[in-house]
Amino acid sequence: MSENNTAKDVASAAVNAGGNWRVAGIAGTAIGVLAAGAAAGVAIERLTVGRGMRKKARLALDSAGPYGALRGTPGTAVADDGTELYFEVDDVDPETGAGTPRRRRLFGRKAPAPVTVVFSHGYCLNQDSWHFQRAALRGLVRTVFWDQRSHGRSGRGAAQQGPDGVPVSIAQLGRDLRAVIEEAAPEGPLVLVGHSMGGMTMMALAGHCPELVRARVVGAAFVGSSSGKLGEVSFGLPVVGVNAVRRVLPGVLKALGSQTELVERGRRATADLFAGLIKRYSFSSKDVDPAVARFAERLIEGTPIDVVAEFYPAFTEHDESAALPVFMEIPVLVLAGDRDLVTPSSHSEAIADLLPDSELVIVPDAGHLVMLEHPEAVTDRLADLLVRVGAVPAATNVGTYGSTAQPGS
Repeated sequence: MSENNTAKDVASAAVNAGGNWRVAGIAGTAIGVLAAGAAAGVAIERLTVGRGMRKKARLALDSAGPYGALRGTPGTAVADDGTELYFEVDDVDPETGAGTPRRRRLFGRKAPAPVTVVFSHGYCLNQDSWHFQRAALRGLVRTVFWDQRSHGRSGRGAAQQGPDGVPVSIAQLGRDLRAVIEEAAPEGPLVLVGHSMGGMTMMALAGHCPELVRARVVGAAFVGSSSGKLGEVSFGLPVVGVNAVRRVLPGVLKALGSQTELVERGRRATADLFAGLIKRYSFSSKDVDPAVARFAERLIEGTPIDVVAEFYPAFTEHDESAALPVFMEIPVLVLAGDRDLVTPSSHSEAIADLLPDSELVIVPDAGHLVMLEHPEAVTDRLADLLVRVGAVPAATNVGTYGSTAQPGS
């Protein structure tokens, strides 16, 4: 399948959405990741592995992998438009935690609030995309993981619903993050960690509430993110293919967003193509763990097509480069995969250029979901950042993967 044919199939799906749900489904799978070329690999697989065997393999991977099974203390924050935002808190384990030694209280004053690390996930994912980092840090430092509006367990964006609904904006996501912080970590120092759209959310928070960032944020990490110019990303396609996709995509998204049930049926029917697209645009390593690849597939396929549609326009408008200097006075980690096709490493380099004292890490042989593909590299750098800001002592043993067991199990 050529890149031109991919774009034509997407456009055709939008036109024929009412009558050909299988074609619409192929378009729906393509929308989330803008893939081209993956169909060829799937076609080869079809020649060697039967559909029933592929289905059994997916079910086996689902049951074998513990990924996404970690849970914390649940909570809900309410955004300024009434949207309910779901979060979970993992507190420090008093036996193994990395808190400061117990000290006597003077004149009844409270002990200082601990550092809280707030993790923001990316587009079409949810808080479980941080599984390996959560497992490694569990019990060592207070952490908050939340689902962005319309993702995971959070409510659908209230402002996006109904005939008068407004498009999602990155600025709105920044205000959502503030609501989560106010509810889940109302006091004490903060470390903000964001992947892709999550990093953009952090930038929007800095633009909207610079006083909050300056007063409370002691460290930040931008993982596979971008401060703007996402409309120039080629997604690994040649110029002709990129131009074709850009021409048809807005109309296709609008059409598919209005045919949710139809497209979701199509996505299920084209699961093999979907898996190939996910692998191409999420990972770079040829030997990525199949269970991890399947986990990423489940995360992305759990995002409804109308949510994919309503978020996408915000990225072409995103430009938060002016907000980045708010992070200038604190330790910052900027990390990306060297083969990221969604937010290329050049975008991370641009962030680092605006924050000259930041640490820039480009992970070799890594794609967009670098925290799942090379969890040890991301976890090690995050642990270094937490040591630098005093969130954990230097002697703390932060494991590469940590424990996947639930407390008390």
